[in-house]
Amino acid sequence: MLSDMHVRLIAVDRLRTSYAAAACTELRKRIAPYYNYDEIEVPAGNGNDPRAAMRDEAAHIVRHLQSGDRVWLLERAGTELSSLDVATRIEEIAHAGVRRWALIVGGAFGTAPSVRARADFAWSLSPLTFLHEWARMIVLEQLYRAAKIVRNEPYHH
Repeated sequence: MLSDMHVRLIAVDRLRTSYAAAACTELRKRIAPYYNYDEIEVPAGNGNDPRAAMRDEAAHIVRHLQSGDRVWLLERAGTELSSLDVATRIEEIAHAGVRRWALIVGGAFGTAPSVRARADFAWSLSPLTFLHEWARMIVLEQLYRAAKIVRNEPYHH
């Protein structure tokens, strides 16, 4: 059922470090048997004006969303979930017949109100602030872990 759903990660900016790129490459390989997955990087806005940056990033993000998409925004002020909770919610999304589930990792200044309004759910990975690259790695790892949980496969090692 998970393999019927398309999972799209939309992230502001690119992976800048070799360790993040390597980790994400490995995690993409691990999730490939479970999800139809793609990743879109949108350009970061101008860092001199936070509001303009968020507005520009939002314009790029929403171009990659369709009306039927289920959208989760990665947001520090969102709801924290355990790995089991993530697995349960992903399974519910898949069983609801959602064709595409989009996860959004915003830019350095956060996301514009228009992106927050479009989100169906705000997911907090932690009350800590992470580098955007780390957030992407954690999301990919949680997608992999959730798929293993849903399929009742071992995932701790």
